[in-house]
Amino acid sequence: MPVTAPAHYRLLDLGLDPLGGPLADEALLAQAVDCPVACLWQAHQGLVVPRTYAARPGFAEAQAAFAAQGWPIHVRQSGGGVVPQGTGILNFSLAQAFEGRPLDHSDRLYQHLCSLMATALLFFGIDAQARAVEGSFCDGRYNLAVGTPARKIAGTAQLWRHIPASAAHPAGTADGRHVGLAHALILLQCDTATATARANALEAALGNPRRYEADRILSLDTLLPPTDRAGFPAAFRARLEDVLHHADVRP
Repeated sequence: MPVTAPAHYRLLDLGLDPLGGPLADEALLAQAVDCPVACLWQAHQGLVVPRTYAARPGFAEAQAAFAAQGWPIHVRQSGGGVVPQGTGILNFSLAQAFEGRPLDHSDRLYQHLCSLMATALLFFGIDAQARAVEGSFCDGRYNLAVGTPARKIAGTAQLWRHIPASAAHPAGTADGRHVGLAHALILLQCDTATATARANALEAALGNPRRYEADRILSLDTLLPPTDRAGFPAAFRARLEDVLHHADVRP
């Protein structure tokens, strides 16, 4: 069970390309020790990869080459694969403390993250479900996807940290306390062909045969009437903030 916590998330304003860029939400790990927190933010154009990529031969050379092309590569602490950042992509993260093993809470935290996004999307008449989408970048069971065949509109990842026991935060179980950070990258109004091409270019530069398919992902604004597309990113962000203000923390 999670530790005793306030009923709602405390929403933090990280702004546009905050300190830490696409890795800005990792700062939530420390803040979530005391209360559940959430944030929404955007980052400048680039790619983000897990630490496994940084260990591959040729990574430093690829990182320098992509930076020179205007696509800097950042290394995150969570797992998964390569993902894009930039205009029309919204980042959404939740973090809170739990008692016991991360494995006992991971699925439900993913489900909660996806449920909040899906609730906000229903306001725009978009029905989205959590599922894997083969061929999409950073594929996983908890992508958010639409349509048949499924097309990915958001990718997710998690990061967990142990909380050392203290007088203020004593361990309630043998497994102790942990903070779980769940992150989503939402494709609101972006160039999916370019995003996929840059992800494929990085895989090629690192000698990886894996390739992604642009038609396995979708920019959400294309599901709306043309007259509603320009204002969609701001409207969706406002709707998601409203959902967060009324949502309980993950049970």
